[in-house]
Amino acid sequence: MSNESFTPQGKDPQLWHLAQKRASFKKHFITYIIINGFLWLLWFFTGAETYGSILPWPVWPTFGWGIGLLFHYMGAYVTTGSDSVEKEYQKLKNNQNS
Repeated sequence: MSNESFTPQGKDPQLWHLAQKRASFKKHFITYIIINGFLWLLWFFTGAETYGSILPWPVWPTFGWGIGLLFHYMGAYVTTGSDSVEKEYQKLKNNQNS
C-alpha cells in the first residue's frame, strides 16, 4: 500500500490528501532554497567576477527548477484537483438543468 493512498482512521480523506500535497510542497521548497543557495555560493566563490557572461550560470537551474516549484505550489495551494472537478461538475449540471 502506498503512503499517499493511506488515510489514517478518523481523518477526512480529502483534507488528508491536501495536507500531504502541502507538506510535500514545503519540503520541495526547502530543498530548492538549500540547493540553489549552494549553487549561488559555489558560483560566487569560484570566480563570479571573472565569469564572462551577462547572466551567471546559476540563473538557469534556479529558473528551471523554479518553474517546477511554481507548478507544485499551484497544485498544493491554488487549484486542488477535487475542487476543480467539483466546479466543472456543477457547471455541467447547471447547464443541463437550464
